[in-house]
Amino acid sequence: MAGERRVGNLPEETDCLVGRRTELAQAARLCARSRLVTVSGVGGVGKTRLARRVAAGLQPQFADGAWWVELSPLSDGSGLAYALAEALALADQTTRPMLEVVAEYLAGREVLLVWDTCEHLIEDCRQSAATLLTVAPGLRILTTSRRPLGLHLEEVLDLDPLPVPAPETDGGGSGHRASGDEPADALVLLAGRIAQAVPGFTVTDANRPELAALCRRLEGLPLALELAAARLRDMPAAELNKRLDDRYAILGNTETEDCAADPPWHQALRTAIGWSHELCTPAERLAWARLSVFAGTFDAESASRVLADERLPAREVPHLLSSLVRDSILQWVPSAAGERYRMLDTLRDYGAFWLRGLGEEGMLRRRHRDYYLARAQAADAAWIGPEQLTYYEQTVADHANLRAALDYCLAERDGHSALELAGALWFLWYACGFPHEGRHYLDRALALDTAPGPARAKAQWTCGQTAINLGDTETSLRLGAAFRAAVAGEADESAVFAAAYLEGAALAVHGRPAQAAQALDAVPHTPPNDGRYDAAWFLLQATRAFVHVLTGQFTDALAVAEELCTECARRGETWMRAWGDYLRALAALKLGRAAQAAAHARTALDGKRRLHDSVGMAMSLDVLACAYVTCGHAELAARTLSIGEQVWHTLGTPQMGSPELVAARTACEQQARRLIGSGPYEAAFDAGYGTDLNTGITEALTAPDTFPAASAHPDPTA
Repeated sequence: MAGERRVGNLPEETDCLVGRRTELAQAARLCARSRLVTVSGVGGVGKTRLARRVAAGLQPQFADGAWWVELSPLSDGSGLAYALAEALALADQTTRPMLEVVAEYLAGREVLLVWDTCEHLIEDCRQSAATLLTVAPGLRILTTSRRPLGLHLEEVLDLDPLPVPAPETDGGGSGHRASGDEPADALVLLAGRIAQAVPGFTVTDANRPELAALCRRLEGLPLALELAAARLRDMPAAELNKRLDDRYAILGNTETEDCAADPPWHQALRTAIGWSHELCTPAERLAWARLSVFAGTFDAESASRVLADERLPAREVPHLLSSLVRDSILQWVPSAAGERYRMLDTLRDYGAFWLRGLGEEGMLRRRHRDYYLARAQAADAAWIGPEQLTYYEQTVADHANLRAALDYCLAERDGHSALELAGALWFLWYACGFPHEGRHYLDRALALDTAPGPARAKAQWTCGQTAINLGDTETSLRLGAAFRAAVAGEADESAVFAAAYLEGAALAVHGRPAQAAQALDAVPHTPPNDGRYDAAWFLLQATRAFVHVLTGQFTDALAVAEELCTECARRGETWMRAWGDYLRALAALKLGRAAQAAAHARTALDGKRRLHDSVGMAMSLDVLACAYVTCGHAELAARTLSIGEQVWHTLGTPQMGSPELVAARTACEQQARRLIGSGPYEAAFDAGYGTDLNTGITEALTAPDTFPAASAHPDPTA
């Protein structure tokens, strides 16, 4: 039975949304009549939470899903297009500008994009939205921002704080008052958050007046109420109200001019944050300030390495993280990469303000850069090994911080560090599906620091890889020659293999297999000793096997691919092993061993699934379908093609636009239709396409009970 498809990547709700029925209905109406809607309001008013709920309600109306794009980790607007591509899981393999790739993908689709936190990238968001909405008639964009984007077609929903309880003695004052028998939404939110912090807590006649007064004092602003709720674990509401009264008096004396233009709830938020800051211990305040340098999420080890020094001992950091989570300054975020933390933008801004006041901003950003450089280098050194999957999950989780570190290097014109970091991240750009973003950073780093040396050589090699991935043969050959010259005479044996791979792969992609074979065969088949280019031999062997397929040497291709898989298995490596199995499948199919080809294709698919390698999964599914139809499993081939089609549609261009891959897929489909007829083929294909992708891949990994005798088969490489 087909599983229910979940199209999109909307984050799960971690807390229930209190109230907002009117705003939800209004947002839905605006989204129905306008293609660009912005939920606007001050920090802490609940824009993100409302947008998430709105998008979840609208998702069924969009055939191609609702997709969440988190922009708060970006410090440079040039990263917007890459963030969009990352959210949509696009892995386009051309040199086109990434925004053009995103636009082409969206052009024929019905999609809702949610851009969360746009205010620091207003101009870039405005221009990108205008471009995408022009070329994609089925696109809707919902944004959250402290100020509108400013496009003529934009509809704006100004989000106010939650209604607060009406005073018992007077009806004056500011803010939204609630009346009647139903409790005010602000009080509902406050009571709910207190109950989370204090098990067994309930609102009573005795505590209701002070809680209501607290809601009014904080003007119903959700973030302010949540900060207050965390503190009510340690003190009664009456004392908290008194402390807030005192802080208002201080603000009135010292910040009158600054606050005059702000709405009252903005002052309420500043009061709540400042008061929460005052209640922190000196160590907690310092940790809060220093944690503001992180983008996105981070783990405890990263926090300890970046924060700790003689002022803040490393042994104290885990306790400080727990304390800041308890006080709602940090959010605890479980993930595939383990326990992680994040800070809301408004609280991060406050911490950054204090960090600048302490004179530590430059020092902490350098520590952040150095730590993530070391982390990238460790992953690079261990990538071809048993910890590859762990490093993959860690690096993907760290992506926002790695991007922030690169942006810092480039902003500070620290070209050497930018070269080191961008070069060490070759596996993120190449193996994990971010070649466009890698090329973006590598080009800038290479232009910034032109001094010869190991860092520049590694960056040239890495940039050459991304060029191959993007089909830019001219650049890959140019960088290959520059890299060969840069490493000439080096004692590092792996550098020779790296140079041969770069040249051979570029020639193979360019359709010059004979010259590619000559370049690849200039180095031995046996792996070199460990070096700075540990992955080079594995990449070279995969390319060598592929060239043998292109030149009709199928037995040689199978032998080289098996040699590659054997060495990968010895190392406990997954990524290159999966490519080796894919090549074994191609060669076996060419040799008429369809059942063997299917087994290799399933093994390749499993490896690529574990690394979330969409390109590898799609290619493995296509060759698996070819093996199935060769054996007469036409319905199974149709279903497998449909699962592959789902993956290809997340990548932008089906079969990457490769004539060979397109021809192989077409031949497979035609053979399946001949075997069972167009009607049954369409039924099997539709059933597969209607299946949840994860369910479909799991089914594809299950071998059929029998394999009929082989028949004429499509050529998977044409």
